[in-house]
Amino acid sequence: MTRDVRVAVFRPDDERMAEAVKLLDSLGATPVPDPMLAVEPTGAVPDGADDTPDPDIVVLTSKTGVELLADAGWSPGEATLVCIGPRTAAAARDAGWTVDIVPEEYTSSGLVETLADEVDGRRVEVARSDHGSDVLLDGLRDAGADVHETVLYRLVRPEGSGQSTVMAAGGELDAVCFTSSLTVANFLDAADERGVREEAVAGLNRAVVGVIGDPTRETAEGYGIRVDVVPENATFEELATEVVETAAPTYHE
Repeated sequence: MTRDVRVAVFRPDDERMAEAVKLLDSLGATPVPDPMLAVEPTGAVPDGADDTPDPDIVVLTSKTGVELLADAGWSPGEATLVCIGPRTAAAARDAGWTVDIVPEEYTSSGLVETLADEVDGRRVEVARSDHGSDVLLDGLRDAGADVHETVLYRLVRPEGSGQSTVMAAGGELDAVCFTSSLTVANFLDAADERGVREEAVAGLNRAVVGVIGDPTRETAEGYGIRVDVVPENATFEELATEVVETAAPTYHE
């Protein structure tokens, strides 16, 4: 089988990228890994300071956040533990914690919908990256929660990233998988650095563009990028599978 469906993926350069490459390969596509995110831990944890009551509910929004908290020796204690999706929940269980709630929709709005009737008058700790959506904090506050946020890590663009932008500009990509609004913004910043932003956007609009959910779709479209695929469930496996199928129907085995 000739591999001519080139799919760029922008996950951090850790096991997530390795898994993405393996999945795309298994789908019969040629992966183009170009990490657009790197994790910089802040060292912060929900500290339970003497003047701050322990939270009633803790919300974790990523596997990375779980791992940083576990490495720091933190635990949710008696709080109700909420994880944004199955990957985050699995990491929490691996850390020895009991996961109480996982929303049906693995997004900030899904979390708000799931928790809206549970949080009035309760203290909610949200522990996540510096690029978390305001939808979560605002939605919980509107539902009556006393919300506190701890920034566990910053997401930055790795030095040297962006070769995929040149490929997009040259028409050498058949598809891309954006897994967050930040990967879209960092892709375009990398294209700016190389002086190919306009050409890269045009190249994306000739390819198949897949995004992980509606917030990422809105970001991409706001930059003039046409979105072709938004999977029903916000998982990379579903995103990649639909992108490859759209780029080359019945191509993969």
